[in-house]
Amino acid sequence: MERTQQSMGVGAVAACTALAAHRRDHVHAVDACHPHAVEVVRLGDRALAVCHDCRTDTGYLAHREADHLAAEHRHDTAGTSRARLVGPDGEAAA
Repeated sequence: MERTQQSMGVGAVAACTALAAHRRDHVHAVDACHPHAVEVVRLGDRALAVCHDCRTDTGYLAHREADHLAAEHRHDTAGTSRARLVGPDGEAAA
């Protein structure tokens, strides 16, 4: 047990935090909200934008970049768009 706890790094803790944010307080039976419910989670000097509708995140970014991507994703999903939240590299982190 002690070895397992020691081997669990910061990345694993961050991944668990992101997963919890995805699931927290936002469940849909059928369709997503429009615009999507996007939250910026701040952890120290980094942040990630989490879309509760897409169930994806941007990965860890600078605060301003996460804020910008969250606002952009809300705008992109204001209609009936199925746009997914992605990081600056064009990939969804989760």
